[in-house]
Amino acid sequence: MTQITPTIDFDQEGKQVGWLRLPHSVTRSAYGTLTIPIAVIRNGAGPQILLISGNHGDEYEGQIVLTRLIQDLRPEEICGRIIILPALNLPAVQAGTRVSPLDDGNLNRVFPGDPDGGPTWKIADYVERHLLPMVDVVADFHGGGSSLEYRPHASVHYSMDTPTEQKRRSLEVVQKLGVPHVMVFERMPRPGGLPDAAIRQGVISLGGEYGGMGCVSRKGVALVQQAVARLLAFFGAKDTLPPDVPQPEMMHIFGAEAYVYAPEPGLFEPATDLGDRVRPGDLCGHVLFPDNPARPPIPVAFEGAGEVVCKRHPGRVERGDCVAHLAAPLSI
Repeated sequence: MTQITPTIDFDQEGKQVGWLRLPHSVTRSAYGTLTIPIAVIRNGAGPQILLISGNHGDEYEGQIVLTRLIQDLRPEEICGRIIILPALNLPAVQAGTRVSPLDDGNLNRVFPGDPDGGPTWKIADYVERHLLPMVDVVADFHGGGSSLEYRPHASVHYSMDTPTEQKRRSLEVVQKLGVPHVMVFERMPRPGGLPDAAIRQGVISLGGEYGGMGCVSRKGVALVQQAVARLLAFFGAKDTLPPDVPQPEMMHIFGAEAYVYAPEPGLFEPATDLGDRVRPGDLCGHVLFPDNPARPPIPVAFEGAGEVVCKRHPGRVERGDCVAHLAAPLSI
């Protein structure tokens, strides 16, 4: 049973902004709590939608858009219920880190969580067992974090066992979000990410990466803002769906060969830019050794064919750091 207590009533009409109180006893506060912000906006019958950001604390575009949405959205503008969590992994959000400083938990790797675990595991458990069963669709907005730079994309997640109609609906909505590139993930649900939890709960799962490098992308903020508005309109929660946007490029990550890793610690010099098309054997970059300049650079090659959709941001690398990954077109 969850230890998290909401200060809002999920069934109450109108707009409420409150907290999810997670007990956290420490030396400075024996009966302390972590107060995770939550908003619920409800207006009669209609779609049930969950919007999330701050799953990783150093990904900011979604946090900005959902914070503004809580401030601006009025109950009379919608129908149904919208639940908004702008800073889901609050300790990581406040620290500006990917993982929680309290328990080193990566929230998007610990679902279904544990009601008796550390704070990150408790949050995952509450989302999967208490929030997802309330909704029809969840959108979780990511942004590459401090170590990666992404070409912005929306994403959709389902399994081979997802009912045909839900899969069709999932693909339909993600193509209406106005994001030029869409990543499609067909996966068997397993312990791990929020999309796995959504699949287990039979909920439409949307996501995406909208920036990176530990900064705020103006383009990414605009794309998230547009995606939220179009998502709400698509499901009939708000306004009429604006005129159609161009058909996005549908893509997928095609396996382990889509990823490129640093072979040695050093300084990585990339040889490609986001959006470049590459083939197996093409140069991804070099690892150089300024501390031992007589040592020749090590070339690093791509193993797969596709478009560069993600690059490492920091120049220094350790062996095993991902320096780039590819995606390839997908016919659906």
